[in-house]
Amino acid sequence: MFAVQTYKTKIIMKMKRIASIAFAVLLVLGFVACSNDDSSGNVDEGTARMSVKLVDAPGDYDNVFIDVQDVVIKYNGSEDEVSIGEVNGGVYDLLTLTGGLSVVLVDDEIPVGSISQIRLILGDNNTVVVDGETYPLATPSAQQSGLKLQVNETLEAGIFYEFILDFDVEESIVVQGNGSYSLKPVIRASTTAETGSISGAVLPLGFQTLVTADNGITQISSYVNASGDFVLSGVPEGTYTVTVEAEPLAGLNAAVVQNVNVTVGEVTTLGTIDLEL
Repeated sequence: MFAVQTYKTKIIMKMKRIASIAFAVLLVLGFVACSNDDSSGNVDEGTARMSVKLVDAPGDYDNVFIDVQDVVIKYNGSEDEVSIGEVNGGVYDLLTLTGGLSVVLVDDEIPVGSISQIRLILGDNNTVVVDGETYPLATPSAQQSGLKLQVNETLEAGIFYEFILDFDVEESIVVQGNGSYSLKPVIRASTTAETGSISGAVLPLGFQTLVTADNGITQISSYVNASGDFVLSGVPEGTYTVTVEAEPLAGLNAAVVQNVNVTVGEVTTLGTIDLEL
């Protein structure tokens, strides 16, 4: 009898151990699922459009060529470098980028958030021309860590931001004691928001709904997402009429919102728009 009871006790203990392990696995799976949900939520926060332009102040040289390879950014609180998009890389003569001329290095959509730094990654083909003679232009660490520019800018969804990197060639080129030249860049980074955006939500859900902003010159449209939210991105400053139209099968009347003012660098929020029968 004692042996049978001991055997039953061992079975019960084993079953409890299996149940504990199963519960732990479920907790882990639940945590992973929540983490995945959080990640997708961050993506759903939206994107901003970012452009980086290179310009230059005049300098007393024949030419100053720099070899631009990449442009990356860093977000506040992160050590990871994020590529903005396809870079218009190449060798550029800074002294031609004066008098209102510029070159667009990159122009693409990136996740919204607060960025702390822009890094300009240079290649090896950097030179300066003085009195017709070409000299190598040393760029310490620019090929590895890049030329670091502190910007501290918060990017809002649907806004177009233009970053202007203004080289001061006269201050950036240093003549070494042996007659060689090195680049210790003095760059002023400025930011200009070029557009605004319009956001809101539409009820009821479950229908394909089109939102259009029109001011007689510019017309911008977007469909609402599965949650009924929408963002009209890249909207030039002005006053718009916003029309919300559900698909015909829904049998809902269109809604029209008049006198929607859009300001550069700001998000105009319309709140929730209810479509009625």
